[in-house]
Amino acid sequence: MSKSFSPADQSERPAGSEDPSVRGKSALRTDGMTPLFSRGPFSGRGPGRTGLVTLICGAVAAGALTAAGVTALAPQAASASSHREAPLISGTPQYDNTDLYAFASPDKPDTTTIVANWIPFEEPAGGPNFYTFADDAQYDIHIDSNGDAQDDLLFRYTFKTHTRNGNTFLYNTGVVKSLDDPNLNITQTYDIDLIRLKHGREVYRTRVADKVPVAPSDVGKASMPDYGKLRAQALYKTAGGATTFAGQAADPFFADLRVFDLLYGGNLSEVGNDTLKGYNVNTIALQVPNDLIRESSKQPVVGIWSTTQRRNAQGYYTQVSRLGNPLVNEVVNPQKDKDKFNASQPAYDAQFLKNVTNPELPKLIESIYKIKAPSEPRNDLVDVFLKGVKGLNQPPNVRPSEELRLNTSIKPSMHPKRLGVLDGDKAGFPNGRRLTDDVVDEALQVMEGALVGQKTGLSDGVDKADGTFEKSFPYVAEPDSGSHGPLAKGTTAGTDVRSQLGDALQPAGSGSGGSGNTVLIAASAASGAAGILLLGTAVGWWRRRIRRPY
Repeated sequence: MSKSFSPADQSERPAGSEDPSVRGKSALRTDGMTPLFSRGPFSGRGPGRTGLVTLICGAVAAGALTAAGVTALAPQAASASSHREAPLISGTPQYDNTDLYAFASPDKPDTTTIVANWIPFEEPAGGPNFYTFADDAQYDIHIDSNGDAQDDLLFRYTFKTHTRNGNTFLYNTGVVKSLDDPNLNITQTYDIDLIRLKHGREVYRTRVADKVPVAPSDVGKASMPDYGKLRAQALYKTAGGATTFAGQAADPFFADLRVFDLLYGGNLSEVGNDTLKGYNVNTIALQVPNDLIRESSKQPVVGIWSTTQRRNAQGYYTQVSRLGNPLVNEVVNPQKDKDKFNASQPAYDAQFLKNVTNPELPKLIESIYKIKAPSEPRNDLVDVFLKGVKGLNQPPNVRPSEELRLNTSIKPSMHPKRLGVLDGDKAGFPNGRRLTDDVVDEALQVMEGALVGQKTGLSDGVDKADGTFEKSFPYVAEPDSGSHGPLAKGTTAGTDVRSQLGDALQPAGSGSGGSGNTVLIAASAASGAAGILLLGTAVGWWRRRIRRPY
């Protein structure tokens, strides 16, 4: 018999809280870092110390020379973004739900595609520990079929990491040609549980997918020359006609995040740059028959949101991230409510109502750009963010709550418009959200009164994503490769030439004996060993000087 399930059973309710899902926040912990070096008894200067420092610097220099060929393409540090929208979750990216999309499948209009992304700002070359879903998390997609602010259906993804060889630091030990290739050292699989609920209680549970492989991080062209083949192998059809995918993808969100620098520089000089360009995310995509998720053909509107639950030291799960409509927890909720929102459920969203009816953003725009803020209370925003637009995607007897609402009876647009409903395209945001919808421009214009007759045409100057979306499931673009960036000096794409480091690095097929991979690894190992030997010699010499100070 299935155990009775309720989100409120997963954690303890703190005193004075209206929302039982906020309990257990103390389970979140931040781990401090201990410095590798500190000033101590050998921090003074002297002849012995000077000689030692010289030799250690030599050892470090040897290691630095070895790393030079790699660090020439080192990633730039990622700046803060709307993805990292709340204080607690910004420190735990594996659990950070960055974006949620739900739309009528363009090539299968009788199905709905849901795309949920995690881990913001994945630098493609960010090895050796590339990007994985967390083993101690539940990644949930919630469906509200009747507008009562409670989930009637829940798809739960749980992941497991597998390591073939723990004696190497490598993510892959050679060219990867398939998901079961022995050269792919770090792999993940996942299960999907389908849970039916009534009034927040589980009434039925079944496993619809088991040990499905995850598409890996795209390490680079040398390691994964045919990444499209690997992605195709990660597509899986479940019982009941659904299709699922989990793996890395180019971040489909596009925006100029310099909005946080006094709203685009205080004079609109900081617009037009896609801050998300070149970064990846980890994607869960699910394509399901409409009849599986909606109440009926007569009540076709569904509410969708995604959450992450993290297991604490006692083995209990606590919700740490939540996402429905875009930008709500970024620019609608103030700092004091952001973590609370991430731990809350839609049924308790009345506590955040004032953030919607009396939003901060229009006042900031008025103070900086002198564009008059619409009068309050903003009931027009209540429809967009909490109820759905009447006659479009508002279910009957709706209970106001923050969900991404989709009318599944509306067919896909033949020619999607980036401003969606604002431009007359009823298949776009806020009726669900497509990958191409320009939600930043839409949100700016709606916040400034587009639905109450105040037209501004505000824009961040970024109208589309950097990558090319696919025409079939999972639709998201393939990830940016770890081998992106400029080539080494003196080389051209597709040309197999020697590195400027000389004969120590032999390209594949150079005919000099042994594979290029073997020579490269051997050269790196030799340089590293030389550095260690030099360091060991320095330490031995220094110890002898301590015993015989002459």
